[in-house]
Amino acid sequence: MATNLASMIPPPGTGAFLNAHGWGGAAVRPLAGDASFRRYFRVELPGRTAVLMDAPPDKEDSRPFLAISRHLDALGFSAPQALAVDLAQGLVLLEDFGDARVNPLLADDPSDEHAIYATAVDILAELHRHPPADVPPYSEAEYRREARLFADWYLPAAGLAEAPGYDAAWAPLWPLLAGHPPVLVLRDYHADNLMLLDRPGLRRLGLLDYQDALAGHPAYDLASLLQDIRRAVSPALEAAMLARYVAARPGLDEAAFRTAYAILAAQRNIKILGVFTRLHVRDGKPAYLRFHPRLWDMVNANLAHPALAPVRAWFDAHVPASARHGVKAAA
Repeated sequence: MATNLASMIPPPGTGAFLNAHGWGGAAVRPLAGDASFRRYFRVELPGRTAVLMDAPPDKEDSRPFLAISRHLDALGFSAPQALAVDLAQGLVLLEDFGDARVNPLLADDPSDEHAIYATAVDILAELHRHPPADVPPYSEAEYRREARLFADWYLPAAGLAEAPGYDAAWAPLWPLLAGHPPVLVLRDYHADNLMLLDRPGLRRLGLLDYQDALAGHPAYDLASLLQDIRRAVSPALEAAMLARYVAARPGLDEAAFRTAYAILAAQRNIKILGVFTRLHVRDGKPAYLRFHPRLWDMVNANLAHPALAPVRAWFDAHVPASARHGVKAAA
C-alpha cells in the first residue's frame, strides 16, 4: 500500500502539547494507523519513549478509550495509560508498549504460539469474571445493524441485488445470544492488537484498540481471537483454546456458549466483509480487500454450523460461489 505522506506529518499543535507536558524537543516518528481516523506517532527522548495518538475530535471521541484503559488497568490488565491529554485537539500521549506485536512476532517465530494464545484466553476468562465497564450494551439492534453491512456494502460492490429475507434469516439467531450476564467486549481482540511485554502473569500481553467496547456476550472476543482475519489459527489451536476458556469458567452452559460462539463468529466475519468493502468504496482504502478471500473461507465454514441453518439457506440461494471470493478494486 502506498504511503500517504500527509499521514506521516504530526498534527498541528504537537510541539506545544509535548512542550507543555515535559516532552519538549522529542523526536516524533510515524507509527501505523488503523481503519479509523486515528493516527499514531512514537515520541522519543533519550531514555524514554511514548506514543502520541492523534484522534481528531470532530471524527473520534477519545473519552471511551481513556475510561476503558483505566478500567482494564484497575482490574490488573496491561492497557496503555494516558501520560497527557488534550481532548480539544484530540491529542493523547500514551505509554509505549514497544514493537513486539503478537502477529508479526509469531510469523517470525511460532514456537510460543500456544503459550501466547493461552494467556490471551486466560485474560478473557478473568475479564469476564468482572462486571462490564460503563459502556453501551451490545444489543440485538446492534447485531442486526452490523449484519446489514454485508447487504448494504458487499452485495452491491459484488454486483448483486439484495434478495428478500436477509434480515429474517438472522432473526431466529439473536435470542440464542440472550440469557448470559454481559461482560466487557473489547470487539477487536486479536493478534494484531496484542503486544508482548516484559511483565508477569496476565500483564504479559498488552491490550490495544478497545475504544468501541460494549457490554455483550463473552463468546464475541473469543471468536475475534480464534477466527483471526489477519492470521491463520489452526483448527486444533482453536479447539484447544475454546476448551481452555470453557474449563476456566465453571458453571458455564457449554452447549449454549458454543452455539453463541458459532453465531458470533459468523456475524463478525460477515459484518467485516461489509466493513472492508465500505473502506474501499467509501473511504478509498482498497488494501483491506486482500482479506476478503480469507474471510470467505471462514464464513463458508461458519455457515456449516447447525445453528446457522437459516442464514446458510439464504446465502446458498442468493450468493453464488462466484461471488464468494471478494470484491476487486478497480484497475
